[in-house]
Amino acid sequence: MIKSMTGYGRFEGVIDGRGIVLEMKSVNHRYFEFSSRISRGYGFLEEKLKSYLQGKIARGKVDVYVSIETLEDADAQVLVNHSLAAGYVHALRELAERYQLQDDLSVGTLARYSDIFTIHKTPEDEDAIWEAVQKAADEAFGSFVRMREREGTRMREDIELRARTILNLVAQIEERSPQTVAEYQQKLQARLDEMLADAKVDEQRILTEAAIFADKVAVAEETVRLRSHFDQLDHMLRADAAVGRKLDFLVQEMNREANTIGSKAVDAQIAHLVVDMKAEIEKIREQIQNIE
Repeated sequence: MIKSMTGYGRFEGVIDGRGIVLEMKSVNHRYFEFSSRISRGYGFLEEKLKSYLQGKIARGKVDVYVSIETLEDADAQVLVNHSLAAGYVHALRELAERYQLQDDLSVGTLARYSDIFTIHKTPEDEDAIWEAVQKAADEAFGSFVRMREREGTRMREDIELRARTILNLVAQIEERSPQTVAEYQQKLQARLDEMLADAKVDEQRILTEAAIFADKVAVAEETVRLRSHFDQLDHMLRADAAVGRKLDFLVQEMNREANTIGSKAVDAQIAHLVVDMKAEIEKIREQIQNIE
């Protein structure tokens, strides 16, 4: 199924005693690119999340945000820097003595100086944390990929509509092209009749000139290749794998054939049809820029 490179997914909830918020979003990019913002102390999750998503996303710029809050009590120890605390006590009493202030020094006073305390927590189990975060990532990725698929379906429908329009233009060019040769032969006959007046016109010369003209303006090869390209397009739009890069190359080939037809066109009607065809191919190219 065709997927857009634009997507968004979010999970917020409690898993294994941890409050987890995980968001992922993506925009267009030629290749897979990953960036993340993760709660302090959980940096080890970055590579794990990158590997997790790289196996699921072919291309796109993906940004992931993860917030983790431990809700359950964990073993923790508060340590006191006694030398620093003694320094504060000495400095405060010196101030009180010098400036004749009331010495109301208490534990509450010292508690204001947070740098004398160090909180030491028992190291968390990284495997357990990743297991919880992966569950959150699975939930967020589900909505993320559904959004990409919905966008992809809309793009596929638009591309198919434009493909049908282009094939209709190709049919008109194929119908018109032989008529231009017949008209050229008639004009050549009339011009030679006028130039030679009563003299007999060499019919073989007219046929030869018409054949040379027909060879110069023939677009059958190009229209056949265009139809083949659109057969490939139809097949790719129904593929399960990521086909964005292949589609981009295919549209370049479509445009090349359209340009060749345009360069051969000596007929105004065909020239107008080619302009319309190139406009539709360009719209398909714009859509493909957002396909994974």
